Amino acid sequence: VEAERLATRVAPRFVAVDPGLEIALPPGASALPAAALAELAAETPGPIADTAADDPAFLIFTSGTTGQPRGVLHAQRAAWARRMMWQGWYGLGAEDRVLHAGAFNWTYTLGTGLTDPWAAGATALIYAGAPDPTIWLRLIAAERATLFAAVPGVFRQVLRDAGDLRNGLATLRHGLTAGERLAPDLAAAWAARTGTRLHEALGMSECSTFISGAPARPAPPGAAGYAQPGRRIAVLAEDSATPVPRGTPGRLAVDARDPGLMLGYWHDAAASAAAREDGWFVTGDRAVMAADGAIAHLGRGDDVMNALGYRVAPQEVEDALAASFAEAGLHAPEIAVAELPVRDDLNLIAGFVVGDTVDEATLAAMAERRLAPYKRPRLWIAVDALPRTGNGKLRRRDLIEAHRRDRPAVD
Repeated sequence: VEAERLATRVAPRFVAVDPGLEIALPPGASALPAAALAELAAETPGPIADTAADDPAFLIFTSGTTGQPRGVLHAQRAAWARRMMWQGWYGLGAEDRVLHAGAFNWTYTLGTGLTDPWAAGATALIYAGAPDPTIWLRLIAAERATLFAAVPGVFRQVLRDAGDLRNGLATLRHGLTAGERLAPDLAAAWAARTGTRLHEALGMSECSTFISGAPARPAPPGAAGYAQPGRRIAVLAEDSATPVPRGTPGRLAVDARDPGLMLGYWHDAAASAAAREDGWFVTGDRAVMAADGAIAHLGRGDDVMNALGYRVAPQEVEDALAASFAEAGLHAPEIAVAELPVRDDLNLIAGFVVGDTVDEATLAAMAERRLAPYKRPRLWIAVDALPRTGNGKLRRRDLIEAHRRDRPAVD
């Protein structure tokens, strides 16, 4: 159904459809049979089209975690702009063997796992088997991967292996993580067990990644990293396109001239214009920039919680809870935090805990260790699992809708 809906919005002339996927073609579109695709693959390559930097190159859709997916139209220049990530995040060279754990319907996987290794002359390792959370350690060892890219949850899965990870990951230089905030306890546990580091990046479909830690310049504790070389980043005031002093939270923005920035949203001129303010593309994220330029991500603007009149990023609470468990020498359960409506006139910070092995008294004590009273969850709710997209991103809104108490929950 989703594929049909997106295909209708694109209005293509031809559609290449996997034989195992049954979709209704949009009006005016024809399916390319497998035989036609094979013929195209066998053709001798023709001349390269004489395209300009701002000509359209490809259309992708956002993950839709905050609403209906938007078509994001990128220019030919976007491929060149990805070079800013090669050393600004990956430390990528022609000798590398890159394995990515994500699906190829995601720009993180498509770029980091495929097009960038190819463009740099490196090797892209593609896993096409059935989903298996235990496969990654075996693949890294068998294929002698030097870089491994995934969402944080996959790195947690690898750490559950009781074997000698240092020997099992002997060829791995470091890991790359994006798509969700890297918790400090996970970064520390990975370094301790494997002897390698995880380098985080912050990005979005509209611009790919633009802030990251890198082998040559690791992110300091509590920060996502630095602006990649060639990027111009700012933290803007809440009510104007004026950069705020360093150390002051605000709205994260990218220079609208960035070569990796999208041309615009597909058939949505109003949304395209609304995202730009006085030469800046406003990402919708909140952040704070340290004196040395390190940027800490404070969450999406629409994720920010209101606690007694104070704005609190859920990631801040989640990171503090993870650090408290680590300090106490306790195993930290998987926890997500969100602002939960409990009455028409009252919202509370709620902590959603996977499983019921940790009692509420311990959870409250862990929150008290590092959080001011107004930042602590007032409710603790046990869940079987945290809702995530197919690419592993936390669907915070789904948690809220399933557990809100101001009206009947959505099944």
